[in-house]
Amino acid sequence: MRGRWRAGLAGLALAGLAALAAAVDGGGAVAALRERALDAALAWAPLPASAAVTVVDIDQASLAAEGPWPWPRDRLAALAERVADGAPAALALDILLEGPDRSAPEALARALAARSGDADAVTAVARLPDPDARLAAALARAPTALAALLGPASGDAAPPAPVALSGPPPALAPWRAEGAALPFPPLRRRASEVAVASLSADGDGVLRRAPLFALAGEQPLAGLAAAAVRLREGAALYVLDGGAGRLRVGGVSAPLIAEASLRFRATSPDRWRGRSVSAADVLAGRAPSAGFAGRIVLIGGSAPALGALRRTAASAIAPSVQIHADAVETLLSGAAPVRPDGAGRVEAAGAVLLALAAAAAGALAGPALAAVAAVGLAGLWAAGALAALFGFGLALDPASSALAALLSGGGAGLVAAVDARRKAAALRRRFESHLAPAVVERIARNPELLKLAGERREVTALFTDVEGFTAFAEAHPAEAVVGALDRYFDGVTAIVTAHGGMVDKLVGDAAHALFNAPLDLENHAGQAVRAALAIAAFGEAFRAAPDMAALGFGRTRVGVETGLAVVGDVGSRAKLDYTAHGGAVNTAARLEALNKQLGTAVCVGPAARARVSAVAFRAHGAVELRGLGRIEVYEPLPG
Repeated sequence: MRGRWRAGLAGLALAGLAALAAAVDGGGAVAALRERALDAALAWAPLPASAAVTVVDIDQASLAAEGPWPWPRDRLAALAERVADGAPAALALDILLEGPDRSAPEALARALAARSGDADAVTAVARLPDPDARLAAALARAPTALAALLGPASGDAAPPAPVALSGPPPALAPWRAEGAALPFPPLRRRASEVAVASLSADGDGVLRRAPLFALAGEQPLAGLAAAAVRLREGAALYVLDGGAGRLRVGGVSAPLIAEASLRFRATSPDRWRGRSVSAADVLAGRAPSAGFAGRIVLIGGSAPALGALRRTAASAIAPSVQIHADAVETLLSGAAPVRPDGAGRVEAAGAVLLALAAAAAGALAGPALAAVAAVGLAGLWAAGALAALFGFGLALDPASSALAALLSGGGAGLVAAVDARRKAAALRRRFESHLAPAVVERIARNPELLKLAGERREVTALFTDVEGFTAFAEAHPAEAVVGALDRYFDGVTAIVTAHGGMVDKLVGDAAHALFNAPLDLENHAGQAVRAALAIAAFGEAFRAAPDMAALGFGRTRVGVETGLAVVGDVGSRAKLDYTAHGGAVNTAARLEALNKQLGTAVCVGPAARARVSAVAFRAHGAVELRGLGRIEVYEPLPG
């Protein structure tokens, strides 16, 4: 039991370290583990495919068909016109349209005037169609959001996002920059809104969140996904509901956290293919404009030349336009996960409670049960966290507290296993010279079978002695006596253990053996009688060997009796001895000595005789035994 409590304490120590790490780790290893676990959970149960979002993808095929990036504005205008022809609910461009087009007539006329004095040519160029004007007209045909990128102060400002408060003002600390790179003014004047397309990855390089709002200087700008949803909903305002902690945009609602960001449900390339159409197909008319009707359409690029590839939880290389599409779908689904206030305290408390339970299992059970308990507790926590995530949108850590249980249970199980191995080794050392190897292994694997503290059980005791050994020992050199005894006891011990018995002790020339202890032995009386006959036969063969005959090694006498005895560890703390005490033990010793009077080799008491039917016996009648009175005695006959 002390070993099990050591296991429990070891588990608690490991779990305490885990809980402490969870409590003090603000954004390190524990946070990284939490985020990876949530990533895996969200990928395991993705959102259903949405018909509300379409991505017009400027992919490699588009660049091959229409020319390298950047495209002239008239080509983007043609693309926007084709989309607008389909009457989309909203159009969002994940492309920064900063400054005038490089082929704008005004810019070309200035360049030509600087190189040539041909006024007519300059005038003709200045009258060419303006691609920026064409693009601006196309953008005005649909509710459109244009991309801005947060950065240094630019001296320019876009109209702020239309925000209204409901209830107490929320405590927000959104992403802030000194300014932003903004779309060309003639374009943004025709667009419905300018929104932030910037994205920021977590510390591990994975992009999990898109801004709902950001600050460019002091100017609030909506995120591109939020702007697209507002335009789709036809809502005039972004309503910040401080009381409920929600952002409301028309009929759409999302959790509003301090960072004013949204944890989007990342999708894989397979999902992208289902909601995307190549820009080349749109321009060529292979993708009918009618397919855009009533949808949020995002225009952006997956081609590396556009430089907008990021890493998400679902893909190592995700185009930013697909990330914004994920954010839009997450907003529309209402299934954005949010980490609740106090989640860290709940998780730390969970880690401690799970650790206590796992450590208790390690203290009260063996290594296997401790491991099962740890896995079960970890699974229970993970299941609860997943239920909170998918049932209520609460992003509790499914891994760290579960890991505390595994560490605690694993530590407890490891210590328990080491303790069990130590005890098994001690039991092997203790019993390997007394019992058959198979019995020793059984005890080592199942130490609970032993009742070393003491028990009353029926045993069959067997005592042997060598006739005339005192004279033999005095007549021969010590080396010869010890050598003879070693060989003799090797044979006797082998016979006892082969018949399932335990050699209790070897004293002088005598061997004391027990059958049916420390473990149950079927037909223990019969096994003891057969062992006695085998020992007697071995003794005769041993003393007949030439070297033993020359020394005059004596005849072996054996006594056997069955009865109740108290068995267990007996002795001082410094030296405990597993042995048996009881009338049957004393009787077996007396019967061994009686052989000298009867002229027999093996003498069996009445209780043992009554339990053995497979061996023939010769009755010697009732005999008076010192201190025991008269008992019937029997001599087993070799069969």
